[in-house]
Amino acid sequence: MTEQHSHQFERGTDGPKVIVVGVDGSDSSLRAAAYAGGLARRQNALLAVVYVQPVMTAGAALGAPVAETTNEIAESLISYIREATERLKGIFDVRWEFHTFQGDPYNGLVKAADDLKADAVVVGASEQAGHRIVGSVAIRLVKAGRWPVTVVP
Repeated sequence: MTEQHSHQFERGTDGPKVIVVGVDGSDSSLRAAAYAGGLARRQNALLAVVYVQPVMTAGAALGAPVAETTNEIAESLISYIREATERLKGIFDVRWEFHTFQGDPYNGLVKAADDLKADAVVVGASEQAGHRIVGSVAIRLVKAGRWPVTVVP
């Protein structure tokens, strides 16, 4: 005698719970954030907005206030996101957090995705011409094969 089990599909519970989106202030990263925000809203997932502050070597940073500049970018990104969240409050509610890491964008996003136990990563397409030859952060994330990666143009 064979026992049959009834399996029911649970609508809306099989999607990502944590979505990491990389932002750097570029147009493509802001489009990626908007896309990821919509995905997070529809999936009732946490949106983890990540800005990776570049670290310059001492020689490259001589005469340039790099830390101040990257902190200003991080603060302006937080302000921008907060303003957008306030404008949409009551229309589109999204749970979100802002995280900042230091390092190169690829390793910073990998660390963020690992630390936050991301189910998905969203990034903007590179706007730098050299990345078509050398490889962009997005391509490196896809090749890592550790999370579904969405690249927003």
